[in-house]
Amino acid sequence: MVRYTLAFKPAIGLYGQHDPSAVLFEDGTPVFGIEEERLTRQKHAPETFPTNAIAACLEHRDLELADIDRILLPYDPTLRSQIRGHYVTDALRAPGLTRKLSALEQTAVDELTSRLAPTSRVERHLEEIDTPVPPIETLSHHRCHAASAFHPSGFEDALVLTIDAKGEYDSTVVWRGSEDGLTRIHTHEHPNSLGLFYAIITEYLGYRMFNGEGKVMGLAPYGQYNPEIERTLREFVDVGPDYDVTDLTKRWGTGYGVEQLEAAFDRPRTDSPGEFDQWEKDLAYTAQRLLEEIVCELVREYVPQVGSTRVALAGGVVLNCKLNKAIRELPIVDDTFVQPVAHDAGLALGAGWATQRPTAVDPLESVYFGPEYDADEIEQRLETNKIAYSKPDDLERYVAECLAAGALVGWFQGRTELGPRALGARSILADPRTAASRDRANRFVKHREEWRPFAPSMLEEGADTYLVDGQPAPFMIDTFDVRPERAEDLAAVVHPADGTTRPQTVREDQHPRYHRLLSEFEELTGVPVLLNTSFNDHGEPIVNTPTEAVKDFYGMGLDVLVLEEYILEKDTVERLPEHAAGEPQTLVPGN
Repeated sequence: MVRYTLAFKPAIGLYGQHDPSAVLFEDGTPVFGIEEERLTRQKHAPETFPTNAIAACLEHRDLELADIDRILLPYDPTLRSQIRGHYVTDALRAPGLTRKLSALEQTAVDELTSRLAPTSRVERHLEEIDTPVPPIETLSHHRCHAASAFHPSGFEDALVLTIDAKGEYDSTVVWRGSEDGLTRIHTHEHPNSLGLFYAIITEYLGYRMFNGEGKVMGLAPYGQYNPEIERTLREFVDVGPDYDVTDLTKRWGTGYGVEQLEAAFDRPRTDSPGEFDQWEKDLAYTAQRLLEEIVCELVREYVPQVGSTRVALAGGVVLNCKLNKAIRELPIVDDTFVQPVAHDAGLALGAGWATQRPTAVDPLESVYFGPEYDADEIEQRLETNKIAYSKPDDLERYVAECLAAGALVGWFQGRTELGPRALGARSILADPRTAASRDRANRFVKHREEWRPFAPSMLEEGADTYLVDGQPAPFMIDTFDVRPERAEDLAAVVHPADGTTRPQTVREDQHPRYHRLLSEFEELTGVPVLLNTSFNDHGEPIVNTPTEAVKDFYGMGLDVLVLEEYILEKDTVERLPEHAAGEPQTLVPGN
């Protein structure tokens, strides 16, 4: 008899505020998973219960809620009491008597709810979907992060680090992973939070917490050592394995920390991010250096204690691919695994795996867990909406010719990826060989800052040719130095300031059609690489449905849209296949 487990991460009340998701497990194996933002079309879906994601999981196997054997939640609200004093102190810091009393009342309500009825609000939401509600189990937030990193890593043993803004009471946890499971070794309790530290820098530079940290990471290589900034930041930050950042993070949120930086630097926060002066670039550089220094010291400290030279990583902070590179390159580290859905949306995966022995979990080969759309269904929608399309006999060759001739291509294939990276299922593709491709994609397609770099997809067998210490990297969550002699081939996907790139390597068994496209592009150009960025406009989630893909195609500067077997093209596209094998061409994107 098949047993079904539904794991989901709410973003309400005691269960966090962002990135809700749901994953359906069939006999312990994830068979479907999706983030709520893909269905509501609101980035990160803050303060949202994953009603739509849960419904999509049930629909995938034509189930009712009563068919689910158990529900797993990646939070244990009863653990909040371990930092009860922090919540009380934070409430007492609220300005004015009325706000103090209100904050204290809310703290008391949360404390009682977490102890006496931790799942009551979740149960009410589930009853609105269907009844009866299956048994609900709560699991520690950071244990779910740790299981999501170690269990599918393929490692027999590892040092496991989980690093984020905050779990129930913890912000960074050191674990020993073995065939018997996970053992907590050391805990840095909130508010001693590296996630909150980096979020404060992010907000000071004008971006938003939980959304702009990757932009700060991308900005950092444009900076340089600035002794004044370094000295000032180190007044707030003690580095090392027993790090302390609480001089900035002692209040929840970023407001207090930003105010401290404004006073220390005698400089207000940035009001209009995007165009940064050298000082702001230097600040990003310094913050990134401090983050890497702290986490690398944690690794150096605990690898000998755990007795393994392998490192597995999860938590929102390890979406920082520059940090992951610094860890991977430590002499004391032999191998790393970074969970690709490292942020809170990946907790649903971790919850399902945390209840199993690590040896029962297969190594993670792909994250194509979301919905797919039948070609006949897509054709019917195009016909109904009187949208002109074609169906080439050799789709991959045709698209490769368009890309080699300079077209910007929306690529919609197979099942949606789970997580923040487009991996050839919901991607925008371009020729990687010229900086002009990068600039056109930023300006006409992504509508974002032109200094921001892009990442490549490449055939796995080409990794060692293009990357220093190249190796399989299927999830676009680690950074590598590009071999200098190959940098010219990858001008659009190499970070201009430090010569690195964040690749996705592709094997045929992971995504056959995407592998064929890369192979055809290599045959035409000699380069088995494409610029690959997520299929979404600035500020919106990655597209999920064909309708959303068509909408973005006409609203963005794309030239070609590929919907499974079908091609849409704009009138402004002039294909130049006769030049495809030679120098890259430049097309003016369609409007």
